[in-house]
Amino acid sequence: MNNISKKTVRMVQLALFAAIVVLLAMIPGLGYIPVGAINATTIHIPVIIGSILLGPIDGAILGFVFGCTSLINATFNPGLTSFVFSPFYSVGEIHGSFASLIVCFIPRILIGVVPYFVFKLLRKALKNLKTGGLIPSLTVAGVAGSLTNTILVMGLIYILFGAQYAQALGVETGALLGLIMTVVFTNGIIEAIVAAIIATAVCRVFFKSQILSDEVSIKGSMTAKAR
Repeated sequence: MNNISKKTVRMVQLALFAAIVVLLAMIPGLGYIPVGAINATTIHIPVIIGSILLGPIDGAILGFVFGCTSLINATFNPGLTSFVFSPFYSVGEIHGSFASLIVCFIPRILIGVVPYFVFKLLRKALKNLKTGGLIPSLTVAGVAGSLTNTILVMGLIYILFGAQYAQALGVETGALLGLIMTVVFTNGIIEAIVAAIIATAVCRVFFKSQILSDEVSIKGSMTAKAR
């Protein structure tokens, strides 16, 4: 396959994953799932899959698309704490700011980077296993990508918007850390398990079928040889 064809295929693959991210964001209750004052998400899952299959650059682009949908959702379909994701939204005297863009974009971009490197490192470390370590590598990469989102989002909210976030929720500032840890260990764990299951299943199919671009086909071939 020549360079032009490779670039075209890659762009089509990236566009398909980006379309899935946008589609999930547009369907009420599917991409963003209201859980009390926060939203659980499923949009991080195609970003994780894209990171593993397409690489960290394309993964970061998908993460940026995720961040854009988050900004739009927080601005035009706001909840009680949407000011932490949008500088254009305020609730009472509490306003979003430039820091909202940090919370909105940095964790989501890193969702598209972290899983790729976790997967690559584990594949290398587990290459002597009979199956080449494909399943555990995919599973851990899925968990890592999901927790990257949860931990960074909630951590940045605590650091950048701690007092305002506590005020919006009607809790004492001193109780906020415990509340955030509860979110991480409930919603965060559930999201991570779901992401790991779906990412493992989908990526395994792609690797076995070798229907993506050359880089993925090479990975698939390595898996086949390991078997």
